[in-house]
Amino acid sequence: MKILDVNNPGFKKEFEEILARGKMDIENVEGIVKGIINEVKEEGNKALFRHIAKFDRWEPKSDNDLEIGKDEMKKAYENLSDELKKALHLAFDRIKAYHEKQLPKSWLDFEKNGTILGQKVTPVDKAGVYVPGGKAFYPSSLLMNVIPAIVAGVEEIVVTTPVIENKPNELLLGALYICGCPKTYKVGGASAIAAMAYGTETIPKVDVITGPGNIFVATAKKLVYGDVNIDMIAGPSEIGIIADESARPNYLAIDLLSQAEHDEMASSILITDSKEVADMTAIEVEKFLKNLEREEIARKSIEERGAIIVTNDIDEAIELMNKIAPEHLEIMTKNPFELLPKIKHAGAIFLGEYTPEPIGDYIAGPNHTLPTGGTAKFYSPLNVEVFMKKSSIISFSKQAIEEMGKECAVLAHTEGLTAHEKSVLERLK
Repeated sequence: MKILDVNNPGFKKEFEEILARGKMDIENVEGIVKGIINEVKEEGNKALFRHIAKFDRWEPKSDNDLEIGKDEMKKAYENLSDELKKALHLAFDRIKAYHEKQLPKSWLDFEKNGTILGQKVTPVDKAGVYVPGGKAFYPSSLLMNVIPAIVAGVEEIVVTTPVIENKPNELLLGALYICGCPKTYKVGGASAIAAMAYGTETIPKVDVITGPGNIFVATAKKLVYGDVNIDMIAGPSEIGIIADESARPNYLAIDLLSQAEHDEMASSILITDSKEVADMTAIEVEKFLKNLEREEIARKSIEERGAIIVTNDIDEAIELMNKIAPEHLEIMTKNPFELLPKIKHAGAIFLGEYTPEPIGDYIAGPNHTLPTGGTAKFYSPLNVEVFMKKSSIISFSKQAIEEMGKECAVLAHTEGLTAHEKSVLERLK
């Protein structure tokens, strides 16, 4: 794993390459994705059948073949081991409890002159959740995306996921059952995003689409945004770690690899003010790599998109990490909470050596659908409000419009909107 030093002449260029990690070649696949979206818009299920046969290696015979039934979910849940059931229920309960604390409230404010102002919060009618399924199965992604929609009060939740060779994953089916058996369809990639954005004979059009995916999914979400809402355009997974001399190199190493094993494009960055910790961590990374089941993926990620940066002090480490704005940020220092006020940009922040990133992926409670590629500077984690919208409430009394109507008319007149002006003045006669 390459070690960079901030004092080396070439560091600026090396760091700029790290900052550019989030650039996806969306332009290169945009034409393909536009074609897929248009086919689904024009042909509906017929296009989905063709895409499934091409990408997922099975051929649906009827519209009913697209949907996963509740009985299938229930049977899969019942076949799970007690250990897996316990883990899924623990995750469900903790995620639900955390997101319930995020619920925004409707409110009304009453002024003395009879004016009533307020906000009405309502859930969207239909939400679409995309769950990846090409390289691996992600029941945790299902929980993290469906549970906030449930908490928000969404009436209809639609799930799409690719099912290779028409063989659904039992654990994913069991998680679907725990989530109340939302309508689930065996469709993946850009086709699934298009189907949820515009509807087909079988899959309903939704109001918001959430969930991670590959570059084709990310591009499709970008292209349908505006016709539906989306959570974010997320790229490959990433982790940033700030560590001082007290950090354990073996913890640092395996945590870096916890993201590297996701994808060859994943990014793992350690920034420390200790040269000894940097050197020892690099050695530990190599030790762990040799025994990983996904060694080939993790090794390519570490070699091409991983780095250890040695700084002069911790404040410099924080400054660099804020520029990176990582998806996941671990702080492994003597007093991690002392650094928290200085952290400006991160999707999720993990404090202390007993809080590895996987805890956040599965059972801690906060959402693991997070902004990547530096977008934590302006995006937030997936949350309940993504599945909700707010309406303003305004009610003026006769006294209120008499008190403020003249000023309103002046502003309307200044903008040249005479009908606006007269709408108010009519009430002041």
